[in-house]
Amino acid sequence: MALEAKPIVGNWYRGPDGLLFEIVAIDAKEGMAEIQYFDGEVDELDLETWDDLGLEAMAEPEDWSGPFDDLERDDLGYTDMTQRPADRLSPFDEIDQED
Repeated sequence: MALEAKPIVGNWYRGPDGLLFEIVAIDAKEGMAEIQYFDGEVDELDLETWDDLGLEAMAEPEDWSGPFDDLERDDLGYTDMTQRPADRLSPFDEIDQED
């Protein structure tokens, strides 16, 4: 069900094709909204036809890395911190094993 969704910079929307995009700029003088799809592609939409497009307002995606397909895990800021240096023993190394 499409909700009434006016273009607001920073808000996310879903088009009839199912693609998510964010409004990144509005040029009221030219009557255009600049959008960026979740995959990073940038496009423009005519504000005169905005209401006819059947867009649905959406929450911002939890995974913000969509436009950045070349990111490494370390770039995301939550690298696995449970790794230990090679010279540090595991707590399980000290457990006596019974034969």
